[in-house]
Amino acid sequence: MELYSNAIKSSGLAKNFGDVTAVSGLDLTVKKGEIFGLIGPDGAGKTTTMRILAGILKPDSGRAEVLGVDVVNDPEGVKEKVGYMSQRFGLYEDLTVKENIDFYADLYLVPKGEKEERLVRLMEFSRLSPFLDRLAGKLSGGMKQKLGLACSLIHTPDLLLLDEPTNGVDPVSRREFWEILYELLKDGITIFISTPYMDEADRCHRVGIMESGGLLISDTPAGIREQIKLNIVEVRCEEAKAAREILKRVEVKVKEGIKDVIFFGDKIHISVEDGGGDEKSIKKTLTNNGIVNVSARQIVPSLEDVFFELSNR
Repeated sequence: MELYSNAIKSSGLAKNFGDVTAVSGLDLTVKKGEIFGLIGPDGAGKTTTMRILAGILKPDSGRAEVLGVDVVNDPEGVKEKVGYMSQRFGLYEDLTVKENIDFYADLYLVPKGEKEERLVRLMEFSRLSPFLDRLAGKLSGGMKQKLGLACSLIHTPDLLLLDEPTNGVDPVSRREFWEILYELLKDGITIFISTPYMDEADRCHRVGIMESGGLLISDTPAGIREQIKLNIVEVRCEEAKAAREILKRVEVKVKEGIKDVIFFGDKIHISVEDGGGDEKSIKKTLTNNGIVNVSARQIVPSLEDVFFELSNR
């Protein structure tokens, strides 16, 4: 009988590399059966955290339990229960899809009698069945990620640790990858994923925002937005760069109560203080400064808006 109530539980976790602090006093809880997303800038400590939880890297201090196993005292016990997919997963490009999976099955000591059945199931849900004999090096980026996930699942782990698995993958393949993750939830697998994509973070049950080795906030996406209340005005216009420069002028920021101005593709997100300018006054300010065809509207803040706000604080 399982005696642990959380898939991951850490307290005061810390790791330094020389003078560089990678993880600092990390307190983290991931519930069983959820998708937990870890977001943060490069160098925030996400990968180091993943490697500690996978039993690959020993922390300098603090405690962490993964599926009830102490990562410091029994790292090998952790490895038996988790599937870890690093940013550069170790696929062998000169081996076929099937040969890669066979290799990882042997690595995880999967019984021969079970290997074929698991292979068939993994190929079905990853949609790689037609490509069993194709060399891994000839697969697209999205298909390589699916193969990496299949290799991570060959020993039927209870927890998946995925370090930016869709980074650099096209949008269609990213969507398909997430469809697979939701299918895995039905089997009771817990998923701990780091991602550079804020739209992916919104698909998680809960999210942790990491900065400088620590956790700034952890909650559901809706809960985070509720805690970090923001008023966001979204502006669209043909002269976005010029509009941004106008909105960043000191006198305009003071007049409109603007806290921050950020580019979001072809849009501008303006964080406005309580009691500050609204979409009509901001639109008028831009029009009076020669910007034409301006549209402005109040929007629900994205997690990226929240992330920038927390970073500024």
